Amino acid sequence: MKIKIITGFILGVFLVACSSSKKTVETIEVVEKKQTELSPEHAQGKLLYENNCGKCHALFSADKYTKEQWEPIVLRMQKKARITDEQRELVYNYLVMNK
Repeated sequence: MKIKIITGFILGVFLVACSSSKKTVETIEVVEKKQTELSPEHAQGKLLYENNCGKCHALFSADKYTKEQWEPIVLRMQKKARITDEQRELVYNYLVMNK
C-alpha cells in the first residue's frame, strides 16, 4: 500500500514538474476602417447595389476589381438586375469611388 502511495506521489510530482508554467498571451490587432460619409449619389448607388445585386449573389467588395474591370461587370449585370442606365451609373460610381 505504501508503495502505491509513494509511486502515485512521485508520479504526481513528475507530472507537475513537466507541465509548462509559461502562459501564452495572444494579441489581436484591431484595424479600424476609415468611415467616409457618402454623398447622396454614392449612398443611392450603394443602396441599389445592395438591394439589386445582392438578390442573386453575395456582394463583392468594391476593392475586388479595378474601374476597368467593374465597367463590363456592371453593364452585364444591369440586364439581370433590371435597372435603368442611370441606376447602373450610380452603382458603377459607388463601386469605383475610391479608386
